[in-house]
Amino acid sequence: MVKLKSLLLIFLILTGLNILRAEEISDEQDDKILMRDIRITAMKDNTHILYTGDNAPSDSLSRLLNIFYYDQFRHFQDPRAPYFMFMSKKGDLALGVGGQVKIRGYFDWNGSIPNVGFIPYDIPIPKDPTRRNALAASPSGTGLFFTLLGNNKLLGNFMAYFQADFSGYNNRGFRIKKAYITVKNWTAGYAVTTFEDTQAEPATVDGSGPNGINSKKNVLVRYLHQFKKGWSLAGSVEFPSESVSADGTHTAACTPYIPDFAAFAQYQWGQGSSHVRLSGLLRTLTYSDLVRGRNHNITGWGLQFSTVINPFSPLNLFGIISTGQGHASYTTDLGNGDFDLIPDPDNEGRLYAPWAAGIVIGAQYYFNQKIFMNLAFSEQTYYPKHNPNDSYYKYGLYAVGNIFWDITPRFEVGLEYLHGKRMNFNGESGSANRLMALLMVSF
Repeated sequence: MVKLKSLLLIFLILTGLNILRAEEISDEQDDKILMRDIRITAMKDNTHILYTGDNAPSDSLSRLLNIFYYDQFRHFQDPRAPYFMFMSKKGDLALGVGGQVKIRGYFDWNGSIPNVGFIPYDIPIPKDPTRRNALAASPSGTGLFFTLLGNNKLLGNFMAYFQADFSGYNNRGFRIKKAYITVKNWTAGYAVTTFEDTQAEPATVDGSGPNGINSKKNVLVRYLHQFKKGWSLAGSVEFPSESVSADGTHTAACTPYIPDFAAFAQYQWGQGSSHVRLSGLLRTLTYSDLVRGRNHNITGWGLQFSTVINPFSPLNLFGIISTGQGHASYTTDLGNGDFDLIPDPDNEGRLYAPWAAGIVIGAQYYFNQKIFMNLAFSEQTYYPKHNPNDSYYKYGLYAVGNIFWDITPRFEVGLEYLHGKRMNFNGESGSANRLMALLMVSF
């Protein structure tokens, strides 16, 4: 097992290289051609104007699509811009309806996870002899979206976005994925939490992604401002949802009524290809002590440091490290249980916010603008104040290696190997292996 301390050391070395790189080029004009930008340009060029009125210039659409693709919170799994977009007479407004068809097929061996998402938390312990191997496929992630992009003197740049896909109940239920409006520096709606750094996360065929990241969507109001010389600051008020381990006899969960607050400070360089970011989360968790007949508010918090470095055009290195108390529902592994508040073994009727920590390190390499690969390792660890010595989750490991090929800007295939491990406090462990393939068409 790769220890969390060893991963932390690697992460700190990577971060040091990142900061040194930032100092080297902070006063220079970095004019290198980025593979990321070449790929995005190909996607932009593959979106076509369906109606232009009096022949609005095509470069107007390109400028509007920059709002869509160069987004701090855009995730690799997000769909590409619609193939056809209606444009206004003046070229300052574009409306498109798009979608994507995703088919993921996978084979598990020597241990299987009973769902499409490769989640170490869900690895069966002990191993289920009826699920040693599995062959399955799913259309999960297939969906539709609407996007409105525009610019005018009063609002500046703005975007309205709605996305829904078939990834709900039984991985086929139709559910809302995102629904928000962005006007200048403001975003309001159902969107990625400000606490998440999507740009520092590896690209995966697996829809769940590494277990050490913080990944959640909330209804929120966010302000993001980008300053000169690479600095960005953001803050948001987010409507809360809690995962509380209450037994209904000694403790009970209360309806949350205090919002979560998230913020980050970021410095970026190299045409936005590299950055360092410090993110914070503050929340209030409420429960009822049924033994004493009182309600209690517990302060939860999270802290995350994330980074991406682009030492030369084909290569990206990235890392995330986070910790906190009462933020488990923001993580991809612990978010599958009720770990924001758990019972205090020393005080009947009391709950407390346990510690948790996660880390991700990895690399991405472009062979050319159409073919790229990713390698990443992740760990999520749970630190209650006592050792339950039972089947409670202690930590999970997630390793991934993959390759993607954009056969066309609208047609992508991918192949991925995944290995996961779950360790419980009683020393029992389980592992799983998966080979996963992706076929994706965007329209």
